[in-house]
Amino acid sequence: MDLIRFPEMSRGNLRAMRQTIDGAFRDFTRAWGDTLEAMFEPLQKLLTFIENLLLRSPWVLVLAVLALGIWLLSRSWKIALGSVLALLVVGYFGMWEDTMRTIAMVAVCTLIAVVVGIPIGIFMAQSNRMNAMVTPILDMMQTMPSFVYLIPVVMIFGLGKVPGVIAVVIYAIPPVIRLTNLGIRQVAPDVLEAAEAFGSSSWQKLRDVQLPLALPTIMAGINQTIMMSLAMVVVASMIGVRGLGQPVLQAINQQYFTMGVMNGLAIVAIAIIMDRTTQAYGKRLQKHTEAGK
Repeated sequence: MDLIRFPEMSRGNLRAMRQTIDGAFRDFTRAWGDTLEAMFEPLQKLLTFIENLLLRSPWVLVLAVLALGIWLLSRSWKIALGSVLALLVVGYFGMWEDTMRTIAMVAVCTLIAVVVGIPIGIFMAQSNRMNAMVTPILDMMQTMPSFVYLIPVVMIFGLGKVPGVIAVVIYAIPPVIRLTNLGIRQVAPDVLEAAEAFGSSSWQKLRDVQLPLALPTIMAGINQTIMMSLAMVVVASMIGVRGLGQPVLQAINQQYFTMGVMNGLAIVAIAIIMDRTTQAYGKRLQKHTEAGK
């Protein structure tokens, strides 16, 4: 027995295994590719609509609406003013269109992640079996190199917006699922017992007790999902997703230091704006919930 060389699969068997799996996946894409593209066509239309709305509207109007939305969520004129100043600087340096495309991409990806992720987190919190099944999948999703997500989506959908959105959502959805599950599970048992004593049903306990108390943790998950969506923007630019990621990728390929740093700082500015806004909104919701008790 050879104790020096690890007993590995022969190259011929390994090659045959890879060819079998790759061939099966190619057959799947040929058989179901058109059907899957048709299923995700509304997603492409939504992203295109938001992009066109941001790009074809007067920049003053877009800036005013964004500032109003940020103020309504945060109720902080400092956050709204800082966001306006940051976007003005970004636009002044010629990155307005790419910034609007990036905002549209992150908004759509975050919306999908929240709509899909929060129900999954709720189911995980309600069922230990569901939690045991989904947790290893989330572990894999968070540790898998982000570039790997591009391979299957490109093979199925080709290059463009839809594969980029799918790859970003897969990469960014685990935090909102995990923290929704964690927030609900951390609700004190005596609070639930009190709700049961007053005759609350399972749905009433979830709606009136667990979700309000878990809200700060859920908002932290949404915040992390937004940050991870922005982090994935540069990677998604490799498959044709337009936005601030493409100039960064171009700067890497052609060694343009200033272009890379400027577009990177624009991504940082968007991240800070969204981070401060969602944090302030989460605090407002928590105060409102506590005041209503």
